Amino acid sequence: MTKIVFITSDDTKYEVDVPVGTSILEAAHSNGVPLEGACEGSLACSTCHVILEEAYYKKLPEAEEDEEDMLDLAFGLTPTSRLGCQIIVAENLEGMVLRIPSKTRNED
Repeated sequence: MTKIVFITSDDTKYEVDVPVGTSILEAAHSNGVPLEGACEGSLACSTCHVILEEAYYKKLPEAEEDEEDMLDLAFGLTPTSRLGCQIIVAENLEGMVLRIPSKTRNED
């Protein structure tokens, strides 16, 4: 298990233990974290957009072109933005903090 911390736009903190090999999107949904994921992880939207601390961002494999294309549609994009459906939890991500943007492109 790896401890992951989600922080919402209103600073609500969710500290969860996540099995290695689980996507961040799956981890959020399994633990009641309000991370949308409208396409259910099929890499067809940007609603599972999360913002990572730089140290953890650097530990991830580079985003593939399909993810980068979807990130271009994300609300509040930052240099350390990724899609939660594309981040797979590994032991080296222990303590990772993810911020959930205040809204998604699906919201009015």
